[in-house]
Amino acid sequence: MQVDRHLSVSPPGVPLLSIDRVTKTYETRRGEQVLAIGEVTLDLADQEFVSLIGPSGCGKSTLLHIAAGLLKPTRGDVRVRGESRPIHAKEFGMVFQDAVLFPWRTIRENVEMPAEVLGLPKDVYKPRAQELLELVGLAACGAMYPRELSGGMQQRASIARSMIHDPELLLMDEPFGAVDAITRENLNIELQRIRTLARKSVLFVTHSIAEAVFLSNRVVIMSAKPSRVSAVVNIDLPADRGSELMESVELNDLVRRIHRELGGHAHP
Repeated sequence: MQVDRHLSVSPPGVPLLSIDRVTKTYETRRGEQVLAIGEVTLDLADQEFVSLIGPSGCGKSTLLHIAAGLLKPTRGDVRVRGESRPIHAKEFGMVFQDAVLFPWRTIRENVEMPAEVLGLPKDVYKPRAQELLELVGLAACGAMYPRELSGGMQQRASIARSMIHDPELLLMDEPFGAVDAITRENLNIELQRIRTLARKSVLFVTHSIAEAVFLSNRVVIMSAKPSRVSAVVNIDLPADRGSELMESVELNDLVRRIHRELGGHAHP
């Protein structure tokens, strides 16, 4: 395992996404200024999977929302392929902890919704919706409604929805935090397969060290508030990762080392 303690995390080449010296300050009801994110610099390369992990309340989700343009940084810059600008809606897909599917729309209609909002041609996104349902193992569920699917199946649908407009980047905010352990393990395997086949870059927030190690090329460890990058761990595991890897000595060694870096502030 390689641990990098430099604050600037930069893969070779022009990154797909750059978070450059970003800070975030909130104002309380009393008018006090609270520094939530100290200063974070992070780059994400093409087809790279990077996980953010750290103590609860350290600003992982806040940083993800800044990357998505849902929040403005107090200071610092977000760049897309070297351009200093917010990321466009068509360039990324978002997956939240809850599937957030509209109950009155079928699964296929939920998957198609971002394409409708972006005004994409029906002859493009309708066949793509079926392809994505097949990719996430829901080919026979397109005409069903969310209430007819399990939590894990709903989250698969939300992953398909995030890719309907074929974005380069997926931003995922603890997407499997609300499901049981067995379902979560299965979804980890599915996500690893899906993102490899679809060739996506992923910025992923999680509290689970094992999940971060299993999925990632790099794990970025954030400190307690005001958060900064305290360490970066390169994950030197095979690209093809299945259930057998979850019990491997190599993965569990990485989990233990990251747990020590965190000082016990995350779930193994």
